[in-house]
Amino acid sequence: MITAAQSRAARALLGIDQRRLAKLSGLSLPTIQRMEASETMVRGNVDSLVKLISALEAAGIELIDDGAVSHSLGRGVRLKVVRMKAAGSAKTRRDPRSDNSGSGRPRVRR
Repeated sequence: MITAAQSRAARALLGIDQRRLAKLSGLSLPTIQRMEASETMVRGNVDSLVKLISALEAAGIELIDDGAVSHSLGRGVRLKVVRMKAAGSAKTRRDPRSDNSGSGRPRVRR
């Protein structure tokens, strides 16, 4: 399962808006808006929830469930890191399917 707060936090990490998430997940913008307006757990049919979670994971988001290994043991999100071997050394890069620059961190505009 995913909470509305996790969905909003995941979008923030990726630097995308609801419209972009709708496109990535194959869901309508009103569906994304309704899901993120939920009080706690996102409400929707199973197919829509699977599409949302799959799109976030494909974009490089790891959902953290209650009780999972994390510093606070609460629900949350974090960016996944993809490991590659290049010329004998390990390199870290972001998942290329995301909209970020590849640095492993979301872009920050100042």
